[in-house]
Amino acid sequence: MSSDSATLELLAKRRSIKAVDMGSAPLSAEQIDTILRAGLRVPDHGKLAPWRFVVFAGEGRGRFGQVLEAAYAKTFPDAAPSSYAFERGRFERAGAVIAVISAPRLHPKIPVWEQQLSAGAVCQNMLIAGTALGLACQWLTEWYAFDADVQAALGLGDGEQIAGFLYFGSRLQEPDERDRPDFDAVVSWYGRE
Repeated sequence: MSSDSATLELLAKRRSIKAVDMGSAPLSAEQIDTILRAGLRVPDHGKLAPWRFVVFAGEGRGRFGQVLEAAYAKTFPDAAPSSYAFERGRFERAGAVIAVISAPRLHPKIPVWEQQLSAGAVCQNMLIAGTALGLACQWLTEWYAFDADVQAALGLGDGEQIAGFLYFGSRLQEPDERDRPDFDAVVSWYGRE
């Protein structure tokens, strides 16, 4: 059995790059398509596709920034004007942002939790695809993922949640490594002496 050492190396070294540290050069249609198609290749018991995507690219990033600014102003009416400007430009920090919406369905054999895990796998596959394309990538779920006005603007239905906003941009620098969990502290072997 052969191994794909490039894939293993990518997985071993994958690292998020903060949205504030990425470039906002637009992604090509081919790059976005590649990322979205990678998201479709996740475990999905029952072939339910319990997720959907909203892509913010080009002018769509700024247009949605108006939604973010209005929602922020409603929640934080006394915030500094610079905070409103930041929220308005939030998605313009990246070349593209993809919202992954967890959309589980009631099913007699497939629990909602399993479907939500599938949405998380979508996010990870997309991050790996973006990293393989040489992009800076970050998965965020900040205040706007839980805001009712933002959710309404994205057309979230009953039981739907935002699994994450995935930011993709140009790499301006290589990411620093961060501490990882101690391997022996999180791994156990059942039945091993």
